Amino acid sequence: MLKLCGLSISNYYNKVKLSLLEKGIPFEEETAYPYKDETLKKDSPMGKIPFLRTPHGVLTESHVLTEYIEDTHPQPPLYPADAFLRAKCREMIAHIELDIELQARRLYPEAFFGGRVSEETKKKVEKLLAKGMKSLAHLARFEPFIAGKEFSHADCAAFIHLPLVSLATKKIYGRDMVEEFLPASRSYLMMIAERKPAQRVSEDRRVAMEAFAAANSK
Repeated sequence: MLKLCGLSISNYYNKVKLSLLEKGIPFEEETAYPYKDETLKKDSPMGKIPFLRTPHGVLTESHVLTEYIEDTHPQPPLYPADAFLRAKCREMIAHIELDIELQARRLYPEAFFGGRVSEETKKKVEKLLAKGMKSLAHLARFEPFIAGKEFSHADCAAFIHLPLVSLATKKIYGRDMVEEFLPASRSYLMMIAERKPAQRVSEDRRVAMEAFAAANSK
């Protein structure tokens, strides 16, 4: 059986978890803390989560994990059959993760964890996020899913990442940059949230966040 390793407060862990649940693939979860344990590096050389234990060995990097899941469990498909549309779906994920989430992540220490982010960084990130949001607005289809008519891995990424970016920008800038550039995102995310796999991921994340907050308030 596959074993997904990491923490339910990690958005990349949850992206992979959502893909597994949407496909109905049996898997187990194993708690693993990033960077803290040198023994972790025998499985994840960069000390990152998530990683996936498979019957053939360990895999790292969330995009690699979702590709492996798709290759080994092609039904139900979470990528379009058409090669071009499949590539467009991957393109969408890349924009969400590299041009939006990766930039917004620099705000998370202050937005979520009680830290501080310099004003210079905030200004730089705001400009980069606006650029990334414009690119996603150009690509997003909402027909009704973000990459087209069928639920896909792009929806797994969007549902996990975009709400975090929304919260972070509201806390740091007083503006929801996701809804500002993607007005259709509100109803879209509510639609995805009604799916049972998404509900499972959201509930597990809520419980994990409460435990994390309690542990760090002592």
